[in-house]
Amino acid sequence: RGARMRVGLTALTMAEYFRDVNEQDVLLFIDNIFRFVQAGSEVSALLGRMPSAVGYQPTLSTEMGSLQERITSTKEGSITSIQAVYVPADDLTDPAPATTFAHLDATTVLSRGLAAKGIYPAVDPLDSTSTMLQPRIVGEEHYETAQTVKQTLQRYKELQDIIAILGLDELSEEDRLTVARARKIERFLSQPFFVAEVFTGSSGKYVDLAETIRGFQSILSGELDGLPEQAFYLVGNIDEVTTKA
Repeated sequence: RGARMRVGLTALTMAEYFRDVNEQDVLLFIDNIFRFVQAGSEVSALLGRMPSAVGYQPTLSTEMGSLQERITSTKEGSITSIQAVYVPADDLTDPAPATTFAHLDATTVLSRGLAAKGIYPAVDPLDSTSTMLQPRIVGEEHYETAQTVKQTLQRYKELQDIIAILGLDELSEEDRLTVARARKIERFLSQPFFVAEVFTGSSGKYVDLAETIRGFQSILSGELDGLPEQAFYLVGNIDEVTTKA
């Protein structure tokens, strides 16, 4: 168990060697960071330590910090890490994922609900985060569009209970419009993958950032209110939506 706990730290030492001695930029994959936490918990139990919240080791944050804070850039090179994070019972507030997320610059959260709707990639735009989403980094237009998209989706999420109990007709005109646009946004966030062509029969699509922003702005402005939401599903840029409709 102690050996399993040291695997992540050993891999990181190797990455540091390539960064500091060979002066290279290193890409480090960790699959799965939860195993590191689990191994630490087992070692803690063997040492007879009193467990903390939800049975995790009392040294969880220290152990996670000792690994994550070594993933950094220097004048010689850099280490960039992509980590798979297992979320127990889909609870993002669980101490293991919560402690991990505190160290990450960006998180991509996959949603079972979106996958059940057939929306791929099933990335939850409300739970996913990035510290880079700031006006001074991505620009005012990108930032404002992203924030408005998230606000629209958040409002739709808040209204879902009312819709389930009373129906769509009981909503105000403004809320009905918000729901319609949110559903279009949800489907527009789907994307035909190049790697999935053999399975889906649909050719993959690449859409650059400027086109993506333009597409969401068109939905938010109401330009495309008259189009059916299904036209937004698995398309490339916004022009394809108009053609499909």
